[in-house]
Amino acid sequence: MTQQSPSTRSESMPEPELTGVRNFRDVGGLPTADGRRVRAGQLFRSGHLAHATEADSGFLSGLGLHTVFDFRNSADRALDGLDVELPGVRNVNIPLSDPADGAGFWKMVREGDLPQLRSLLGDGKAELRMTTSYREMVTGRTAEHSRVLRALAEESVPALMHCAAGKDRAGLSVAVTLLALGVDREAIEADYLESNALHRRYRIRRASDSPDALSPEVMELLSPLFEARATYLAAAFETIDATWGGTERYLTEGLRLTPGLREQLHGRLLE
Repeated sequence: MTQQSPSTRSESMPEPELTGVRNFRDVGGLPTADGRRVRAGQLFRSGHLAHATEADSGFLSGLGLHTVFDFRNSADRALDGLDVELPGVRNVNIPLSDPADGAGFWKMVREGDLPQLRSLLGDGKAELRMTTSYREMVTGRTAEHSRVLRALAEESVPALMHCAAGKDRAGLSVAVTLLALGVDREAIEADYLESNALHRRYRIRRASDSPDALSPEVMELLSPLFEARATYLAAAFETIDATWGGTERYLTEGLRLTPGLREQLHGRLLE
């Protein structure tokens, strides 16, 4: 059972022991500024479902999902595979990154030797890449985030959001949804950072499994890419503030959410 701070969730709930799906959790229980909470059993997040076992699929099918939002691009889906099919569940693929963007970079992450990784990721380059990515997802993916929120407001719940690891593209999409629900940024950050729990982390894939390929220095160089860091989410929030002057204008002008749509969203996802 995962223990949650009383300031973030209403209560702790037992987590399923999923074998082939990483980073799964229910977003329910997070508090809003007006005293309500995100309704349990309506919004879930995880890593990809391509390696879900039969038991995993049985659990996921029992959630009563309406829609699975897959934020991976075609390159991700080719690498890991398509999600398993869940009977009666709609799968919607909304890529939040271009498959050509950084293809060479990620090939080097998987195959590069230590000197190459030092050059590619050392001296803060890995962290800069991640914060830049979060900023670009805020400014460059407003149409995609708007589409997700409209779908949630109109019919697509219960819903599961995922990308590859469930921490960056899915993490930001969940954060945007929680902003629209009125959850404060501190609680959003606490949920986001739960992706760092050892049993949730994405398994780093390297072309070789030799000791040198996974040496402590290599893992240290790679860690900024595979961790959820408060600075990354802070960069997204700072970009919202710098571009739109705050959350309200971001939601109304950036994501084109009308008062009616927000009311529908709150009705579906809050209690």
